[in-house]
Amino acid sequence: MAPDPTSDALEHVLQRFGGLLARAGLERGLSQADLDELRQDVRIRLWRALEQGERIERVPASYVHRTAVTAALDLIRRRRARPTEPLTSEHDSTEQPLSLAARVSGPDGQFERDELAERVARAVDELSNTRRVVVRLYLTGYAREEIAELLAWTEAKTRNLLYRGLADLRKRLADLGIGPGRGE
Repeated sequence: MAPDPTSDALEHVLQRFGGLLARAGLERGLSQADLDELRQDVRIRLWRALEQGERIERVPASYVHRTAVTAALDLIRRRRARPTEPLTSEHDSTEQPLSLAARVSGPDGQFERDELAERVARAVDELSNTRRVVVRLYLTGYAREEIAELLAWTEAKTRNLLYRGLADLRKRLADLGIGPGRGE
């Protein structure tokens, strides 16, 4: 597969302004984990600018900063609008949250959770570019319709890429020994 000069230019801009993106997020109280989501959101917004004929190599720092600040504020608003609820088992009468943390606690448990998260993140990174974008957005809590709107794609295209991306991810995780019945 031939390298995509647009993708390369976009990655160069993201690397060039990586510190600026991180500062914009940290100044607004985002965690380190949220910074990855912020970076992805800025990537999508810059990608859209490319589709409108912008030259990515000439993007000024002020534009990237404004984009990062807007994306950070949007992320904070989404989190406030969609609070997370702990998962509970239908069969568990005590209504205790189900989580990986419940299996192993303490420093060893934290290490295992971090290691698992890293392995899953690497598996997501191995997906094709279009599938990776959709799967990351889905895993961060976006609905299929929201993803389609964010990427300016049809719902059908988004659904197709999401399902294929999730199937690829499940297969990759199974190959790594991660999944139901495998101790993870």
